[in-house]
Amino acid sequence: MNLQQELNNLSQQMQQKLSDDVKKIMAKTAQELIDSQISEKALKKGDKIPSFALPNSTGKLINISDILATSKAVISFYRGGWCPYCNLELKALQQRLPEIKEAGANLVAISPQTPDNSLSTIEKQELTFEVLSDVGNNVAKEFGLVFTVPEILRNIYHSFGIDLPKSNGDDSYTLPLPATYIVDQDGKIIYSFVDTDYTKRANPQEIIDILKGL
Repeated sequence: MNLQQELNNLSQQMQQKLSDDVKKIMAKTAQELIDSQISEKALKKGDKIPSFALPNSTGKLINISDILATSKAVISFYRGGWCPYCNLELKALQQRLPEIKEAGANLVAISPQTPDNSLSTIEKQELTFEVLSDVGNNVAKEFGLVFTVPEILRNIYHSFGIDLPKSNGDDSYTLPLPATYIVDQDGKIIYSFVDTDYTKRANPQEIIDILKGL
């Protein structure tokens, strides 16, 4: 079963647990996000990424320029360890990590979680690639990926046990769209996957195929 099939199965299971009222609210806010055209405004193939440095789970500052000095980069923006779809994606990327490295790239994942919460995600998912903390979503903003969770959704998130201020260390209620980029060593984006639907993610096999074809 590939990643998207797993995500689809998870989505079906989650939908069965939701009330009709919650489904309507989530569908409405999802459509508003699509209408904002955020995904069209985000960085895409052909653009150059901004230079950035972010702390990893132990607080060490990781500079993207140091990674690009030795390899291509696969950059995956995810919402947080509280998101089951993100965890499926991170697990799938971990499983294919040897192939990603063999194809000449290093993988980094970025979320607005604090370093401590990122460490929890690493431990739970047994991740061996860099997981960086973009507290305040400042780097994600430069990629054009950031949106504010509508007030009507915040109560629903709380009812699910999702505490974004605690997870992210601020009360902005901002999140990045899940997005994946392959970046050449000159900082140019050679592949981008950005979707307002958080149940859709880049296919790890496609990432590997593109890297092998370069």
